[in-house]
Amino acid sequence: MVPMRIVIIGAGFTGIQLAKLLVNEKNQVALIDNDEDVIRHASNQLDCTVLCADGNSLDTLEDVGIAKADALVCVTSSDEVNMITCSLVDAVYPEITKIARVRNYAYYVNTASAQKKHSTNFGGKKRPLYGIDYMIHPDVEAAEAIVQAVKNGAIGSVVSFNDSEHVIARIVVAKGSQLDGITLKDIRSKVEVPFLIAYIENDGKTSLPFGDTLISAGTTIGALVSKSDLTQLTQICGATQNALNKIALIGAGRIGTIVTERLLKSNKNSILPKFLSSLATKKNQEFTIIDKNEEIAKTAAEKFPEAKVMNADASDEVFLKEEGITSYDLAICCTHNHEMNMILAAYLESLGVKQTVSLVASSAFAQISEKLGIDVSVPLRDTVVDSIMSHLRGKSVKEIHTVTNGQLEIVECEVTLNSKANGKYLKEIADPGKFLVLMNKLSGTSEYKISNGNTKLSVGDNVVLITVAEESKKILSYFSDNED
Repeated sequence: MVPMRIVIIGAGFTGIQLAKLLVNEKNQVALIDNDEDVIRHASNQLDCTVLCADGNSLDTLEDVGIAKADALVCVTSSDEVNMITCSLVDAVYPEITKIARVRNYAYYVNTASAQKKHSTNFGGKKRPLYGIDYMIHPDVEAAEAIVQAVKNGAIGSVVSFNDSEHVIARIVVAKGSQLDGITLKDIRSKVEVPFLIAYIENDGKTSLPFGDTLISAGTTIGALVSKSDLTQLTQICGATQNALNKIALIGAGRIGTIVTERLLKSNKNSILPKFLSSLATKKNQEFTIIDKNEEIAKTAAEKFPEAKVMNADASDEVFLKEEGITSYDLAICCTHNHEMNMILAAYLESLGVKQTVSLVASSAFAQISEKLGIDVSVPLRDTVVDSIMSHLRGKSVKEIHTVTNGQLEIVECEVTLNSKANGKYLKEIADPGKFLVLMNKLSGTSEYKISNGNTKLSVGDNVVLITVAEESKKILSYFSDNED
């Protein structure tokens, strides 16, 4: 897989994180920002071209080699600059992949709607709207991650895959459980539930598993398991998956609204009732929205008549106890104040709420949240970085998810004609400690299956693998064309 040439406009957190990941993979990166202090900070962290200039200038872009670039990523604080820059470059260099982050929800929704309505005009050889190949909205990415966590019982961080009944669940092994004191090679003889351990966390260190890897109380496992077997696996690990009969969502802003729409909107296709139906009777189900802003609460009440909406301060213990919130099964804290989300989630658990989900700024805060006892933390910035990286790894790469503070990557990709894996059994290309193929989907089918050493790969197959982040690009070259 040859190095890519990538130009990034905007040297904020996202721009710098992207640049770090791409530079570590030996790609050629140019980072542009017009703030001298920001550029000075970036240049001290990165071994790549760093330039203080206006990124929406075609002359500047051509000076850093946009003509030979594979991709342009615009992540400045201005949606308009990001969109205009993509449009400008598309007019001159249409073959370059262009990615823009936007925070204005109207831009995102209207663009998606227009492209869907006029798909024949924006397909084939026709250029996408504004010249943007991929538009990324942080709130949408974070909301989808929260919804996935709730759908899977909010037992911990869960990675899901399109069209797959399997997930990778992060579960802590309890003392005295069936997995306490067992090695990986002995699991199959003692545990009937089909699952595969993708990674192991012990004492702050994360690694890919070996047959002799010992699991003990306090070990965190990343387990690939079918959704139908997830509850049983959590019980085997000594954890408890509570029925989510009563859910409180705190913060009815943009992310909270998207989460509620996904969970409640359209009674016929509602995710939440279907998810809850096996856990509780409908009369016991309750979805409560809490926001201390009167106007926001009023808007939420009008938009979601099926929910109980309350204009109150969720940190008020008297209110929480009077309204019975302290006995709820789940609280989703997704206000715009990420630090407050962490504090509030931990506070609610201390008062009796069984499980909590918290929106946080980044993976560093997610680690703090875990120590506070919060069940699921969704790092807003990292979900955006993962989404962008998924579009920068070549056409054969479908999805990328970073885990354990970016130490490991879970990647879904397609086996291509000229890949080294084509026609090979997994045991022939195995590289213990570097990567592990978790499951695969045969070309032309829709069912994913857990892989083993005798799994043979062919062109068009989709594989889901986990790899050490530093080795990711090299490992992917086994499965996709070197020139991809």
